[in-house]
Amino acid sequence: MNDTIRLLQNHRSIRKFLTTPIEQDKLNAILQSGQMASTSSNMQAYSVIGVTDSELKRQLAVLCGNQAYVEQCPVFLVWCADLHRLGAAAALHGVEAQTDTTEHFIIATVDAALAAQNAAVAAESLGLGVVYIGGIRNRISEVADLLKLPELVYPVFGMCVGYPDQAPVSRPRLPLKAVYHRETYHTNNELAAIAEYDETTREYMLARSEGRTNRSWSEQMAERMANPSRLHMQSFLIKRGFLKK
Repeated sequence: MNDTIRLLQNHRSIRKFLTTPIEQDKLNAILQSGQMASTSSNMQAYSVIGVTDSELKRQLAVLCGNQAYVEQCPVFLVWCADLHRLGAAAALHGVEAQTDTTEHFIIATVDAALAAQNAAVAAESLGLGVVYIGGIRNRISEVADLLKLPELVYPVFGMCVGYPDQAPVSRPRLPLKAVYHRETYHTNNELAAIAEYDETTREYMLARSEGRTNRSWSEQMAERMANPSRLHMQSFLIKRGFLKK
C-alpha cells in the first residue's frame, strides 16, 4: 500500500480546529489541486468561494443549522455549481447557452464535487482536516443572497478547512461487496451485506458514544429516508435558472 492510498483510507471528518491560520501558499495549492480534477469536456462548471471573515462565517454557521465549526474553522469553502460563467463565455461568440437543461445541471454538480474532493485530499496531505457541510442547503436562498451568487450558480456544499484539534476514529464504510457489482447489478447478497455492516456500525457507535447508543446503519437510514429533507431545493433551483428542461 502506498502513501496516497493510506491517506485516502485514513480520511476522517474534522469538526474541531486550531485557530492557526492556513498559509496562503497551502490554500493556493489546495485550490489548484481542486482545479486539476476531471471535468466534463473541460467545462469547469464550478466556482468556490473562500470565506475567512468572522462575521460572514458566523452568519453562514447559523444558516447551516448552527454548526459551530463553520464559524470556528480558519477557512470555509463554499463549492458552487456554476453555469453562469459558461453562459458568459458563449455570449462572447453570439451564442445563447442552453444552461437550463438537466444534463448541464448534472455536469455542474459533478464538476463541483470532483474538484472539492481533489481539494480535500490535497488539504489532508498537508496536515489539514476538512468536513463537508451539506447544511449549506438548509436555507439555500439566504446563503445565495449572502454570498451574492448570480443566476445559474448554486452552493452544492460547504467545506470547513483547518488544522485539526481532534483525532476522531475513522467511520467504517459498507463492505466492498455491498457497493461493487461485477458486470451487472446484483441484489442477491444485499441484505447480508447490510446486516454485516449493521454489526460493524453498532460497535462503532458504541465506542463513539461511550456506550450511549448502538444504532445500526440501517436504523439510521430508515429514519433519514422516512423523513425527506430540503424539499425547497427543486423550486429554488428552477428559480435560479436550472432544470427547466
